[in-house]
Amino acid sequence: MKVNQLAWRNLWRNRKRTLITAASVFFAVFFALVMRSFQLGTYEKMYSDVIQSYSGYLQLQNPSYLDEPNLDNGFTVDSVLVSRLEKDPNVEAVVPRIESFALAAAGSRTQGVMVLGVEPESESKALNIRNRIVRYKLTPEALEALKGEDLPSRLGKNFELFAGEAFTEAKDMASILGVGKRDTASLLPVLTRHTAYPGSYLSSGETGYAIIGNGLSDYLGAVPGDTIVLMGQGYHGTSAAGLYVVRGVVSMPNPEIDNRFVCITLDDARWLYAAPEMATSAIIGIRNSEEKELAATQERLREVAGDELAVRNWKEMNALLLNQMEADNKSGAIMIGILYLVIAFGVFGTVLMMMAERRREFGMLISIGMRRGRLAGVVGLEMLLIGLLGVVAGVIASLPVVFMGHARPLRFTGEMARMYEDYGFEPVMPMLLPDTYYLWQVVVVLLILTVAISFSVRKIFKLNVINALRA
Repeated sequence: MKVNQLAWRNLWRNRKRTLITAASVFFAVFFALVMRSFQLGTYEKMYSDVIQSYSGYLQLQNPSYLDEPNLDNGFTVDSVLVSRLEKDPNVEAVVPRIESFALAAAGSRTQGVMVLGVEPESESKALNIRNRIVRYKLTPEALEALKGEDLPSRLGKNFELFAGEAFTEAKDMASILGVGKRDTASLLPVLTRHTAYPGSYLSSGETGYAIIGNGLSDYLGAVPGDTIVLMGQGYHGTSAAGLYVVRGVVSMPNPEIDNRFVCITLDDARWLYAAPEMATSAIIGIRNSEEKELAATQERLREVAGDELAVRNWKEMNALLLNQMEADNKSGAIMIGILYLVIAFGVFGTVLMMMAERRREFGMLISIGMRRGRLAGVVGLEMLLIGLLGVVAGVIASLPVVFMGHARPLRFTGEMARMYEDYGFEPVMPMLLPDTYYLWQVVVVLLILTVAISFSVRKIFKLNVINALRA
């Protein structure tokens, strides 16, 4: 009989032992993959929020701006240089902007804000603020109106949990409120009718209008149509003051930005801060954001920009966030390492139990002529099959959880949500779709099994046949 047939039949001679060992591997793989998916998915969400709502992948800056980000370290926009940069095959657009700070006031409330001056028509190629305009919102008036509708009771609980929540698309609102696909056709029109929120995006050529963050809108009590006052310091210490009508409200993924975000046209920003033809930075919209292509694009653009201006990537501009995530990543890896260490002891315990139970069997097989190498091969293959059974089962069981967690991320409410927002992050924990981290978890388990197999093989080659038969 072949070695693989012997190994397979031996697995099911003692089903309990086989299933216990496979179960230990299964739970190790399953929990490690789910934990890692949550961790990496959260990192990707945080990076994406920062890139898409603020920094972009690449920026053109004055070399001194990163250390001292103020208007005095801005630069004059050179249309010839911009045209040369936009000729790069991976560059979609170069979007100049002015970024500064001001005090915003509406009624009796004031708040320090980040003022962003952009070109409305071209910014969609960089940050795409246009698609973040709030279209639906669970305002107190909307919730009161929804109480009079014949809606499922489960939605009432979700209305309380997500009161004040803003949405850019109706499908996002339906997903978060728990409206199933079967009920979408009947419930969604009712929800959109009562939660519809006014507002629109900025238009080029218009002056005196602003877009503000949803968090800032709630704090100031300013809605589309209201007027806010901006006061600050302009270029070279000049006074900056202006009145702006709120044109729309945007929902920025980063709460820290959402609570302080004011966007006006670039022309208005230049007038407000007395900085004609200037910009503090220019976001470089790119087509391919893969790491290698991003680095190659940055090098090409640096040669074009020369020494007078710096081309920086998002990692350089968000070094503090990257360091925080790296520290958290290492702590997560330590936790997974502890999990695997516990499982390794479980596997070794099962191997020791198996070797002790089958010692007489091994001695008898060797005494009747079975070569030790063949016996070691059978036992090693048994262990490998058990491990693969656990690994495959763990991977298969984790896939539905990971795909569901990616499609419908875990969203925190209450104290947990406030804690996330205090740290400047959206209270959402998505899961990362299967990637190379899946392969690494399998490799670690196979390494543990390799050590266990080596131990059992060593025991067989050192087995004393006479003592084994007496066992």
